[in-house]
Amino acid sequence: MTVGQSTPYPARQERRWLLPSALAEQLDPDPARPGGRPRRTARDWCVDFACFLLAVVIGLLAADTLENEPGLSPAAQAADQLVGALACAAVWLRRRRPVGLAVALVPVSLVSATAGGAVLASLFTLAVHRPFRYVAWTGGAFIALQPLYYRLRPDPELSYAGAVLFGFLLTAAAVGWGMLARSKRQLLVSLRDRARRAETEARLRAEQAQRLAREAIAREMHDVLAHRLTLLSVHAGALEFRPDAPREEVARAAGVIRESAHEALQDLREIIGVLRTGDSDDAGRPQPTLAALDELVTESREAGMKVTLAGRIAEPAAVPASVGRTAYRIAQEALTNARKHAPGTDVSVSVTGAPGDGLTVTVRNAPPGRDVPPVPGSGQGLIGLTERATLTGGTLRHGPTADGGFEVRGWLPWG
Repeated sequence: MTVGQSTPYPARQERRWLLPSALAEQLDPDPARPGGRPRRTARDWCVDFACFLLAVVIGLLAADTLENEPGLSPAAQAADQLVGALACAAVWLRRRRPVGLAVALVPVSLVSATAGGAVLASLFTLAVHRPFRYVAWTGGAFIALQPLYYRLRPDPELSYAGAVLFGFLLTAAAVGWGMLARSKRQLLVSLRDRARRAETEARLRAEQAQRLAREAIAREMHDVLAHRLTLLSVHAGALEFRPDAPREEVARAAGVIRESAHEALQDLREIIGVLRTGDSDDAGRPQPTLAALDELVTESREAGMKVTLAGRIAEPAAVPASVGRTAYRIAQEALTNARKHAPGTDVSVSVTGAPGDGLTVTVRNAPPGRDVPPVPGSGQGLIGLTERATLTGGTLRHGPTADGGFEVRGWLPWG
């Protein structure tokens, strides 16, 4: 299952009819009935008919005992049965008015024995659809009337205490069953909410991971391509401003342009390959580490820069790969900036440090001896390098020096 794909929870449309309408509306609201009463499901009709049938059966059983009650006239028996029939019919209103129906049937049960089943159904419905405080008041009133009812109309087959105890048990069973059903519904809704939150959090984590991957690829693209394209710009500018240069210099500049264009295209293919395959930034050719610093300096010298490698690590392979790669990118971006903004100046590169002390990368260029035309650039490279160094637990500082030059200094943790 992919992120963002809907999860097949029980309240989907193909199984909606198996749930109570109120629960189905809580889990998956019906967009066709916004803010309205939920449409009854097949299960609702089955449960309503079962409650009605149970109320009728209990009423018929109670009607058989009316003839055995002493002092109960036929007119009183007929009135009792009529009230019981109306109470059973009112059971169909239990979903719309659960509190009103239960409150109305509690006093009715005091005068009608055949309404007992309808009262139990209303108490069950009240316990399912309303909080416990409604059940406590209404159910407590019904239980309080039980001793009075059996005092006025004693049961011919049970003793007074037995009849009262039996009434208590029936009421407790109806209310307890309803509260159990309500707790199960609340648990299902809670689980559904937790699943939805987990799905949302998973989607947000995936989006964040994609964003971080895009930022990493963007930094890598800037670090790699800016270096290559700067070489192209410098040598193309030299050819433009010195068309009368010796043939050897023209050939050398053309060779650098061709090689830089080839390398830029190769790097671009690798980055696009990473985007297509979804692999990490280690895909394609091996990423440069600190051991490739000599090659970077040599490449810059061949491009016409005056670069001095003032300090280096005795064993570059001992530096962790991630730290060495970050150090390489810092030196690469600093050399690129020096080539663009201070061409022809002396540049020194120094890499020092030891395990436990950290790794320090310093690139310093002298002030340019002439006015340099502005070169397009937004400073995103140094911003990206600062973020890269921060992610590894290090720092990066850059700015002009006292003599008018520019210095980039980075510190990275090393074991």
